[in-house]
Amino acid sequence: MTGRLYGVGVGPGDPELITLKAAKLIKTADVIAYHSGTTGRSIARSIADSLISEDAIEELLIYPVTTGSIDHPLGYYGAVDDFYDESAERLSKHLDAGRTVVVLAEGDPLFYSSYMYLHDRLSPRFPSEIVPGITSVTAAATALRMPLARHEDVLTVLPGTLPVPELARRLANTDAAAIMKLGRTFAGVREALWQSGRLDDARYVERVTTGEQRVLPVADVDPTTVPYFSMIVVPGRDRRLDAAGRSAALEPAMASDQVDAPRLLVVGLGPGPENWTTPEVSAALAEVGHVVGYGPYLDRLPVRPGIQRHATGNTVELERARFALDLAVAGEQVAVVSGGDAGVFGMASAVFEAAEDDRYAEVKITVLPGVTAAQAVAARAGAPLGGDYAVISLSDRLKPWSVIEQRLRAVAEADLVLAIYNPASRTRRDQIVRTRE
Repeated sequence: MTGRLYGVGVGPGDPELITLKAAKLIKTADVIAYHSGTTGRSIARSIADSLISEDAIEELLIYPVTTGSIDHPLGYYGAVDDFYDESAERLSKHLDAGRTVVVLAEGDPLFYSSYMYLHDRLSPRFPSEIVPGITSVTAAATALRMPLARHEDVLTVLPGTLPVPELARRLANTDAAAIMKLGRTFAGVREALWQSGRLDDARYVERVTTGEQRVLPVADVDPTTVPYFSMIVVPGRDRRLDAAGRSAALEPAMASDQVDAPRLLVVGLGPGPENWTTPEVSAALAEVGHVVGYGPYLDRLPVRPGIQRHATGNTVELERARFALDLAVAGEQVAVVSGGDAGVFGMASAVFEAAEDDRYAEVKITVLPGVTAAQAVAARAGAPLGGDYAVISLSDRLKPWSVIEQRLRAVAEADLVLAIYNPASRTRRDQIVRTRE
């Protein structure tokens, strides 16, 4: 009979946060395994120290490298893969001998844990079970005494090892964030927080739940003192406070006859390449405090401090427009973005439709044009739009197919050059075939 493998989470640092089930398994295990860096000191082992039996066989799994270059034909990841293979082979000998093997994991075994890689290798061969643990993310939120996310907020967990531009983009596009894997990455993470406008809200938690715990604003942290066992938390905004703040900000504005009317910009980003966004649009986006749009379009915007991004799905144009108009009424500088030109199958029509509501009567709407997809494709093809032409979308979400077909026939009979938008999607596969017919 083979032994049984357990991946056991020991929590974020305080031994009292180890679950009862985890403690029972640790006390009775034949073999206790745990990872460490090159120094040979294991944080997981230190957390569970009082529970480990003197009779238990201990397997210390020391990483051959943690950072920097290494002499391996496949580099760092090749060396680490070899290490996991060798570690799994060591533990498999105990399992073959019928021993119970407990692998200790800081936090939770399946959350940025070294145990996962042993699980991948051993669980197909041996009976296995995972005992969850409290993660450092939830422990850090507890240390800060503040909620991570509220209502429909999105919480994003990010490794600090991401490139700074990518980290800044993701921070700008989420409501709340937790950033792990600090230490040597801290300076880059701080730069990303600054670029995304999230630095003032970011909090640093070091050695959470231990006697050495520290909590302070990220802006006050000395980068040379940051250990790997630390985290940055950017809580989601309390929308109750946002609403109260906006109401207070509106009171003097409503009492004054000299305040400028609220404004809303609707801009086209062009068909893709950054250099096809007009200088007028780029200059306008550099001044606003909020941008509202479909997520992939917001991803194309450069990250800068002080700007808040509000991403929505692809089929909620009127809700998106009303949200932007509400921000404008509250005195914010807002831009709604579209790909191509906002007036060509873009957000301009939705904004003007939503603005018919009397609540938005004072909002001045300005549309800044952009290069359209039709123009971009025509430029690649030569000059097919040199004369009269028609533009038609094959999407039947806002109009029936019978109307689209009628217009296609009319264009064909008039012998016009035709630019077709939205020819297909994951669920619409036959319109382009019928269009050819």
